[in-house]
Amino acid sequence: MPVAIITGASKGLGRALAAALAGRGWDLVVDARSAGPLEEAARELRARGARVVALPGDVADGGHRAELVAAARGLGGLDLLVNNASVLGAEPLVRLAEHSLDGLRAALEVNVVAPLGLVQEALPLLRAASGASPYIGAAGAVLAISSDAAVGAYETWGGYGAAKAALDQQSAVLAVEEPGLRVWWVDPGDMRTDLFAAAVPDEDGSGRPLPESVVPALLRLLDGPAASGRYVAAELLDGAR
Repeated sequence: MPVAIITGASKGLGRALAAALAGRGWDLVVDARSAGPLEEAARELRARGARVVALPGDVADGGHRAELVAAARGLGGLDLLVNNASVLGAEPLVRLAEHSLDGLRAALEVNVVAPLGLVQEALPLLRAASGASPYIGAAGAVLAISSDAAVGAYETWGGYGAAKAALDQQSAVLAVEEPGLRVWWVDPGDMRTDLFAAAVPDEDGSGRPLPESVVPALLRLLDGPAASGRYVAAELLDGAR
């Protein structure tokens, strides 16, 4: 069975993608900072027939990242690494003039440094995954969850957007340096998530799409298999119609 690591999998898009992969027969290594919600998600994934290793922890911790990769190795290897865990750097979001520098450092640590650290830890398994997954088809893959704030100048989104822009560039370089892998960085679009609610608590998010609506776009990348590059979920979904 193919194996995926998904960070930030106790809720939102990470949990929705994990559920979809479990339904397709994937085995999963999942993490989140809160143990309770993570174990609840893991129970649901196991009920779908997946082997699941749930490891609570912070992706900014190198020891935790090593544990995630070791768990994947224990399941037989690694076909897909999903860097989904994210922090805003300020809750609620603020203009750059008021943005805490410590908050910006935290956003860069979780959104940029930690994903690279996890990629570095996982590269031997990803390089060895060529042809192992019937979904990815060609090689191991890295999926980074980006944002439209990485390319658009939105008031108060400067710190978070800067971190996601750095993640995009980091992913683009990884794709060049590791041509044997598939590397995708994806803007999922607006979603009804706790992260968005924390970013703009005064905005009514009830009309925003649920994370589950984005999952078919991510599965299209796996099924293609799509070339390395930046993708927008809405465009992937439009292309499927």
